[in-house]
Amino acid sequence: MSKRAAKYKRISRDREGLALGVERQDEDLDALADRLDLVVVADYCDNDLGASTRSRKPRPDYRRMLADARAGRFDVILAYTSGRITRRPRENEDLIELAEQHGITFEYMRSPSFDLNTSAGRRIARILAANDAGEAEDIAERVQRQKDQAAAAGLWKGGRRPYGYEDDGMTVRESEAAVIDTGTDAVIAGGSLRGLAAEWNRGGLVTSTGKPWRQDTVRKVLIRPRNAGLMEHRGQVIGPASWPAIVDEDRWRACVAILEDPGRRTQWSSARRWLLSGIALCDVCGAPVLCTQVGGSRLKPSYTCRKGRHVVRNAAELDEYVDAVVVERLSRKDAADLLVRSKADGGKVNDELHALRKRRRSLSTLLTEGVLTEDEVRRDARRLDERIAELDAASVASGADGALVAILLADNPARAYLDVKDLDRRRAIVDALMTIRIKRAGRGRPKGWKSGQSYFDPRTVQIIPK
Repeated sequence: MSKRAAKYKRISRDREGLALGVERQDEDLDALADRLDLVVVADYCDNDLGASTRSRKPRPDYRRMLADARAGRFDVILAYTSGRITRRPRENEDLIELAEQHGITFEYMRSPSFDLNTSAGRRIARILAANDAGEAEDIAERVQRQKDQAAAAGLWKGGRRPYGYEDDGMTVRESEAAVIDTGTDAVIAGGSLRGLAAEWNRGGLVTSTGKPWRQDTVRKVLIRPRNAGLMEHRGQVIGPASWPAIVDEDRWRACVAILEDPGRRTQWSSARRWLLSGIALCDVCGAPVLCTQVGGSRLKPSYTCRKGRHVVRNAAELDEYVDAVVVERLSRKDAADLLVRSKADGGKVNDELHALRKRRRSLSTLLTEGVLTEDEVRRDARRLDERIAELDAASVASGADGALVAILLADNPARAYLDVKDLDRRRAIVDALMTIRIKRAGRGRPKGWKSGQSYFDPRTVQIIPK
């Protein structure tokens, strides 16, 4: 009676996604099973996953195979080489345990087969496992040296195609570059990652791996130094890269400063969000108001302060009123004065940031030319980095003005505001334009109230221009 066998296939990298290496292993293992008169009853495959000591990715089919072997589903495991199953000495001991406790034998297409139930076989297995681990580590070290050399020269280090660039990592793909460019501006203008992801998915856009956009993937793309033509190596920007930039460095850094701001709110307590939640203030206690379902689900959402419920105001009606005030302000002839103010506020900060970053980039050249010593470079770099961080924080603190500037640059600012679909951008504009304080309303129905009319009284809302 033929013994039962399981095939295990693995290939470390499959950049094209075609799994051709696994298919080749599959054909060879079928031939091996025929030659040894084995009946294949199970098939396991981990594609594009490493098995070396450096790999951190889990191998689900490998774990499933071990569990099935312990359960007695088959008698033999077939693999192309012993290194296809594992290159980790610790995992090799698991295979020895399968042989000793469950009678599993192993057959390889391109490695010598040996009996793990004998001391000689176990010695051979351990020697091969150590050699496989050493070879994998040698390869990893060579690859890392190549990446270090490429980084020092400002060259692409290889890997998956970066979004915005062609397969060579150097040539800009214009259609995707335009998405990064507009996305960077949207964040600076107060837009949200959630809004960008939804917008890009509605437009049929996909990532460089062909997947839909999520908030985290949008963030990863927009904060990459490569967008500004900068080389990142081991988590640090080390200088200019050899590929062309998609956005200028100052805009990229402004976008990064906003997205990495620890105070940036990324989660919300309800599925539906409102224009003035956390922006408008209670005139009694000064606390921000939030939108809640006051009085139960039958009543409409209302703004109220959490401290003492000093004020309660219909959320939809207050949002509509504030929108109308913003449109009226942006429709005035002197709306351009707001642009002058915003530019004046941020101009000095941006000029200083630009000068500091230019000085920071020049330090390596000054060290190479012998103008500065290593200690002097470290001291200057630390001082410059501290000041740049301070100014970046100041830039984030006034980031709402970015949303306002984007609107004021439009031909019709009022219409541009109404066309903004991203609620985060609208909130940023409102916050940049005005302070809103909600006053207590009188008890009972307003004088002259008629059935069907709203209780909303604009006189109970104080709007203070900033």
